[in-house]
Amino acid sequence: MRIVDANFMQSAQSIADSPSPDVAEVAFLGRSNVGKSSLLNTLTNRKGLAKSSSTPGKTQLINYFNIKFKTEEENGMPPDLYARFVDLPGFGYAKVSKSLKAEWNRNLTGYLEQRPNLQMFIHLIDARHPELEIDKNVDEFLEKIKRGDQLIVHAFTKTDKLKQNDLAKLKREYPEGIFISNLKKRGIIDLQNKITGYLFGN
Repeated sequence: MRIVDANFMQSAQSIADSPSPDVAEVAFLGRSNVGKSSLLNTLTNRKGLAKSSSTPGKTQLINYFNIKFKTEEENGMPPDLYARFVDLPGFGYAKVSKSLKAEWNRNLTGYLEQRPNLQMFIHLIDARHPELEIDKNVDEFLEKIKRGDQLIVHAFTKTDKLKQNDLAKLKREYPEGIFISNLKKRGIIDLQNKITGYLFGN
């Protein structure tokens, strides 16, 4: 199964002004500057779909993207399948004001806890810094709020910046993780297969 189309749907400040919860959603979350927008662009093969920036903390809204998948069946026309990818505000950026950070956190938490059609949490972690306290706290929070029909996926970004022995060690420590390099297009198919397998059983 592969992504055949992707387009920006809308931005929202909170679940109150989010689109109708009638399609399964996959949330991408992680520290500011972990590479969420770049990963979304690579994953969907749509350059510029998600706006990336060298300025950490630029994504302040919940951004929704319509994603269309098609199976690889050869006989007949397989049905199109749909989901939404959701680019969430980055957390942990110290240079924003406390009031703005509180607003981000409130809206982010509200979405993660209350969105009924949210099926997957893709927690992006910088492969160079896998043991940061803030990521551990996020994991604990996700485990606490996760429903039985939801899945948490750990996706380690920027693996091309690791030495081979460090990458091997990381893979041993996180055998269920997905190891990504946007630059070298590594791990992209693994992540796509993880998503489609969970959402559609393929």
